[in-house]
Amino acid sequence: MSWEGKRVLVTGGGGFIGSHLIQRLVEMKAKVSAFLRYNSRSDEGLLKLFPSRTRSQIKIIFGDLQELETVEKAMEGIEVVFHLGALVGIPYSYLHPREVFEVNARGTLNILTSAKEKGVERIVHTSTSEVYGTARYVPIDEKHPLQAQSPYSASKIAADKMAESFYLSYTITPQHLRCPRECYDCGL
Repeated sequence: MSWEGKRVLVTGGGGFIGSHLIQRLVEMKAKVSAFLRYNSRSDEGLLKLFPSRTRSQIKIIFGDLQELETVEKAMEGIEVVFHLGALVGIPYSYLHPREVFEVNARGTLNILTSAKEKGVERIVHTSTSEVYGTARYVPIDEKHPLQAQSPYSASKIAADKMAESFYLSYTITPQHLRCPRECYDCGL
């Protein structure tokens, strides 16, 4: 896939992974927008460490994933979304479970709903190993049972399942559901 000229939105773009992803997308000549959580200092996170030449190629959008209108506006004209935005921190989630759930689960719902409405071609939703809790076996794979051992992990499980539900509800056609091979690479 060529990224040149591709209009990409990265939520959580000021974080460690998001900033590295943005740097690589800029190198590949994508048109990148970074969705950052608003704060009174207009803190761009790790993006502020970018050379000015790289930084000047990034559109910064401050907002809150919980605000549907802001997410919808950020999604205008976007072709691909990398959804890394989340309120992280297990200890913080014990003290503020509602806030963590709202940002992570409801924020993901806002991303998915907006992307569907705006005709976004592709969403890459990120998760965390925390959804698996304490390993029942190693190495952990995607068949490992989900264990919500903290409000943070529960919020990420909810977000993951919402993304899965949008995929199954809006992407897979009835022909796929009848595929005798039970796979999604049959070309239907």
